[in-house]
Amino acid sequence: MARPSEAVFIGVDVGTRGVRACALDRNAVVVDQTERSLAPPRGDGGVSEQDPETWWQGLVGAARELAGRIGSQSVTALAVDSTSGTLVVTAVNGQPLRPALLYNDRRATAAAEAIARVAPAASGAHGASSSLAKLRHLGERGELTGAGHALHATDWLTGRLIGKQGVTDENNALKMGYDPVQRDWPDWLGKMVPVELLPEVVEPGSRLGKLEPRAAAELGLPAGVGVHAGTTDSIAAFLATGTERRGEAVTSLGSTLALKVISESPVFAPEHGVYSHRLGQRWLPGGASNSGGAVLLQYFTPNELTALTPYLDPETPTGLDYLPLPAIGERFPDNDPHLAPRIEPIPADRAAFLQGLLEGIAAIEARGYRRLAEVGAEYPERVHTAGGGAGNPAWTRIREQQLGVPVASAGSAEAACGAARLAMGPVT
Repeated sequence: MARPSEAVFIGVDVGTRGVRACALDRNAVVVDQTERSLAPPRGDGGVSEQDPETWWQGLVGAARELAGRIGSQSVTALAVDSTSGTLVVTAVNGQPLRPALLYNDRRATAAAEAIARVAPAASGAHGASSSLAKLRHLGERGELTGAGHALHATDWLTGRLIGKQGVTDENNALKMGYDPVQRDWPDWLGKMVPVELLPEVVEPGSRLGKLEPRAAAELGLPAGVGVHAGTTDSIAAFLATGTERRGEAVTSLGSTLALKVISESPVFAPEHGVYSHRLGQRWLPGGASNSGGAVLLQYFTPNELTALTPYLDPETPTGLDYLPLPAIGERFPDNDPHLAPRIEPIPADRAAFLQGLLEGIAAIEARGYRRLAEVGAEYPERVHTAGGGAGNPAWTRIREQQLGVPVASAGSAEAACGAARLAMGPVT
């Protein structure tokens, strides 16, 4: 536990099924962590929605518990990360007008086709999973009446902390059509959506203000605590690892599978789901697959995953050749909204079934890094792992076989700890 005289920075990672909070000291050493579960999203097939108030209550619960353990007076600042591509449309006062459309909602197919006819090839707004496509979809359905802000999950939560909505960060803004090279909203967006709904864009880690009094009271923190702009979950997971060298990469093994490689220049290939985030003076080309831990939880409980792991045999492949997607549709390395999962046959041996799924996810990861290399990024010399899957040694070995490079567990594997780094200020 930190002494009250020590400065502590809190990061909160808000997912669709849980919230994690992490406290770091000035040397980026983890002081304490906690987590809270959330009620699962609503929807079936291509529909995926969640009440933003669910996120807020999870954030409050996790941050309040953490602050109580480390001493609220030691908390200097905080920042939030959340899922990329999730859209929250609010009134001018910040009240959501409807449930949020989550990152994997696939109803915006027609809107995505309209965007594809206008947007430059390098734009991060391509595809039905983009927040811009979701916003246009709602506009086509007449659901933007009374709207004042088009926000991402991170934006809305951060805005509620400071009592003012209308700001996003450069990483979340990418899927709304923001141009990270010119660092501005491009003119063509005016043909797609009401531009007056678009938020101001700032660098991740920028100080936005202080906790507004009501939020401070809910979180059990002093009102003078600073609030900094956050980022997406995959970028936060990258920051948590402390990875800095060119040619190194980070795979985030959470509900979904996200890949990032350090590069000196941006790489864009939206036809393959490849985009680049700006982070200080560096670029992070990468992509995010719908595959990942969410697929495993469709077939196994967390306790089963732990119990079966010792029975996995990475040196003897199952040959099951699965394509483990949670539903129809994929973003990267194959950007195909109609791509169907392939999870048959299912063997009676539960350990063999689990290993087959892990092999399939590892194959997607390897294909993802090959795809990044094909379009101009470097193939990694080493892959660091963040997220819940980082601690599975059998899965690590399976991934090393597929990738052909060393795989290491990150020193800090939680996106919340990456968000806490942003609470210290922008990354240089």
